[in-house]
Amino acid sequence: MMSEGSSFMKGMILGGIFCLVMSFFETFNSGTHSEGHEHLHHHLKPVSKDELEKLSESQMSDWTLQVRVYCLIMVTPKLLVHWATANDTWSKHCDKSVFYTSESSKALEAVDLQEQDEWARLRKAIKHAYENAGDLRWFFVARPTTFAIIENLKYLVLDKDPSQPFYIGHTEKSGELDYVEYDSGIVLSYEAMRRLIGMFKDEDRCPERGHALWKTPEEKQLATCLKYSGVFAENGEDAQGKGLFNKKSVSSLISDNMGQNPADAVEACCSDMAITFAGMSPSQMQVLMYGVYRLRPYGHDFHDSLTFLPPKDSDND
Repeated sequence: MMSEGSSFMKGMILGGIFCLVMSFFETFNSGTHSEGHEHLHHHLKPVSKDELEKLSESQMSDWTLQVRVYCLIMVTPKLLVHWATANDTWSKHCDKSVFYTSESSKALEAVDLQEQDEWARLRKAIKHAYENAGDLRWFFVARPTTFAIIENLKYLVLDKDPSQPFYIGHTEKSGELDYVEYDSGIVLSYEAMRRLIGMFKDEDRCPERGHALWKTPEEKQLATCLKYSGVFAENGEDAQGKGLFNKKSVSSLISDNMGQNPADAVEACCSDMAITFAGMSPSQMQVLMYGVYRLRPYGHDFHDSLTFLPPKDSDND
């Protein structure tokens, strides 16, 4: 006959397994019921060259001046070299770039959020950016290991209305949840930010610390809160359908493509209008900065219809 102690232990084990299963479903099914907003776009592409050619010079000038980007770069002191490199390279091309840190550093300027939890820190950074954006209407969230070409980001959202909810990047799927992968950068419109800030107040659907028994990555927690707000993940693509937000470095993408398509390794690896590359070392960032902004083949003219001028008083390249 089974002892009372043995029965109790089996009950405890079965109860624990049940809790784990329920937490699993909570993690992957959260956000499946939104507020009923219609999902109007899944794959976002930039305005076509034909459409641009129909615009007058004054119209194109107005468009380029209206698209301005606030960059939120999430850093920690242990990534100080990456932090310094991002500060010295691509972030200068943002109309406003702010570094948000878990703790202060005497070496570099940043907003010290005094928060170690990554999701709680990201929430605080988003709230700070929203409150201090001024007239900027597009937001780009990145890690210091990401390299971004902000002009290509501006081109992607050129004809998009920031008063509509946009949540753009390299999309992934987890259960029923579509989310934008964090390492390759996250783009949010002003309306998406507004809804997100409102959802932060709902601790049941968008908790700051989470209810699951294991930690959910912040990119999925962000997607869940946005989905409850009626904002859905969109994959950024060029006219040929190639992804614009890359979750690997340039060298890794080319190396991968060498094995699959050696005759066309570079051409087929990435979009000509790529916006981000992830997992970059500081030296790779410096090389890419040189290649993107400084190296020019003499005699070549790419005939771009638009010019994105650097922010006022900027020392960008």
